[in-house]
Amino acid sequence: MCGDATNWDEEAYRESILREREIQTLTVFRTVWAPSLNPNPECVVVASSDGSIASYSISSCVSKLPIGFCSVRAQRLLPAEPEGFLEGHDGPAYDVKFYGNGEDSLLLSCGDDGKIKGWRWKEFTESEVPITFQGNHMKPVLDLVNPQHKGPWGALSPIPENNAIAVDPQGGSIFSAAGDSCAYCWDVEKGEIKMVFKGHLDYLHCILARASSNQIITGSEDGTARIWDCKSGKCIKVIDPLKDKKLKGLFSCVSCIALDTSESWLACGSGRNLSVWNLPASECISTISNRASIQDVVFDDNQILAVGADPVLNRFDMNGTTLSQIQCAPQSAFSVSLHPSGVTAIGGYGGLVDVISQFGSHLCTFRSHCV
Repeated sequence: MCGDATNWDEEAYRESILREREIQTLTVFRTVWAPSLNPNPECVVVASSDGSIASYSISSCVSKLPIGFCSVRAQRLLPAEPEGFLEGHDGPAYDVKFYGNGEDSLLLSCGDDGKIKGWRWKEFTESEVPITFQGNHMKPVLDLVNPQHKGPWGALSPIPENNAIAVDPQGGSIFSAAGDSCAYCWDVEKGEIKMVFKGHLDYLHCILARASSNQIITGSEDGTARIWDCKSGKCIKVIDPLKDKKLKGLFSCVSCIALDTSESWLACGSGRNLSVWNLPASECISTISNRASIQDVVFDDNQILAVGADPVLNRFDMNGTTLSQIQCAPQSAFSVSLHPSGVTAIGGYGGLVDVISQFGSHLCTFRSHCV
């Protein structure tokens, strides 16, 4: 043995170990590209398991790369300082979306505390508070909380979590997928619930707004996706991706859904299966079997990008043919977001965000900030 232990600080050592463990187990649950007039990707916003909402400059991350860099594995050590930082939620932040476009848009987030919060994006980007003091420096202009349910003798249930949100700026609405098996429609101006969508048998994982038809689509742990009419609040279609599958009951939850730009095609991730549906015909046109659970999907024109419980970005065509598989940094990815330029941002376990160009090359990979 060697070294001088006379000045050993046991408490500092313990804190450093716990800090490193917290950083290693940080998870990015959602990535979203910030609105911009620039045709190139400028800023990505992430929602993480520590409840934080943070924004990162892509150009700043790329500029820190060593010359000749090409290794995905080496990128994991790239430090990234956020441009903006909020301590958004008590408990994990599960989703983040933008309501509106440009300077007047709101940055929305939801999380395990059952809240939906909104901040003015312009105020967020123009803050002059040093990053080391950011966190609670901005007060939300929107602060909504899910209702509690009354049980026997008036006892109130716990506040159900919000697992995902969708927006309809034209209708002035925010939709949330909650842990009490309900979806909620919130009036943005009044900060009140306008409608409750009841019918699922278990908690909701995901939600989309289908603005062209005044509908929403939800995916649930009960194994179904449902289409709801926003005027009546009633379910008008139940989609059961695994109805005729032997895996029903083992991997039956609908964990993620996506709509194409025409809002005529729906992709549903259920365990290791991805099904593609033609909504006008109410018909499943293909089912794709993946080697790992699918945790997020997005359409890229007539192709589908999917990530999940393995470090791969999958690209499929509508008929289920695998077009490409690109290694990504997170060992388990929970989010894939597509910029109009074709650049994707993938977030997941370890607090990692991998930014991949439209040609499949890795632009940068960074570890998100830990509170």
